[in-house]
Amino acid sequence: MHSPWVSRVLNELGHEVIVAHARNVRLIGESRRKDDRLDAQTLARLARVDPQLLCPVKHRSAKAQADLTVIRARAGRVRARTALVNTARGLAKSYGERLRGGNVHNMNPEKAEGLSPELQRALEPLLAGIESLSERIREYNEGIEQLAQERYPQVALLKQVKGVGTPIALTFLLTLEDAHRFRKSRDVGCYLGLQPERRNSGQSEPQMHISKELDRYLRTLLVQGARHILGPFGADSDLRRWGLKLAERGGRNGKKRAIIATARKLAVLLHHLWVSGEVYEPLAQPPAMSVGDRRIKTKTSLGKGNVKTKRRVPVTA
Repeated sequence: MHSPWVSRVLNELGHEVIVAHARNVRLIGESRRKDDRLDAQTLARLARVDPQLLCPVKHRSAKAQADLTVIRARAGRVRARTALVNTARGLAKSYGERLRGGNVHNMNPEKAEGLSPELQRALEPLLAGIESLSERIREYNEGIEQLAQERYPQVALLKQVKGVGTPIALTFLLTLEDAHRFRKSRDVGCYLGLQPERRNSGQSEPQMHISKELDRYLRTLLVQGARHILGPFGADSDLRRWGLKLAERGGRNGKKRAIIATARKLAVLLHHLWVSGEVYEPLAQPPAMSVGDRRIKTKTSLGKGNVKTKRRVPVTA
């Protein structure tokens, strides 16, 4: 909680700062003799031997943290609205009645009309609060759209993928912040905790769950994007076809595994678009053409005979 601003203050004072990954330093967290003095000694010894033993964490800048706070504040409002809507529906259900309308965006005191008088008196203030939260969420949405247009033009590159909106694209940019911190795009899936854990020993290779490391909120958004891509309203693409094919042969939990795998591929794809700036082609396979039409030449400002092509973005994991 405090390490981002503490590390920035120490850097400004001219110190070399190493922020240890608390989850990976179990030598301290699981110690039976744990206090601040012994923890500091252990950290100092590990840093002196090899700083990589601490699995150093790179914090985002103050600007990125401030912009990401806006997105997190919106997410808090959404969670609060969802909890209030579930409460209102549960209370109505306990009376054997139901609220009119199922769209949470249009939930207001008018939805209580037709309920019993005592239930109506109890739910009207609750529904008014839900309506107020929806208005604040719409204001957040407008602010986030404006923020993306003014400061982060890369959002447009990521939104080429159907199922990726401004919240997902902007959160992805602000969380990673530096696209070149990864040697290859495939590392992003592991970094976001979407890669299965490994606990191999000898001939034993058990199938593990994903590691769920780093940012939980971004991982949730990527899973939501994957659900849309694989859902009934998802646009046709190589990523969707791959995910649906994986779901068909996955057994009882095939659909869940396919969603996680698609979310991992989506993270890799978004990072590739961010780094390369390429035009995204949902379908890598071009439509069938006759033999004489296999090469299409177009005139450009450089003269005749130049071949104008678009690089196709491969979907890899």
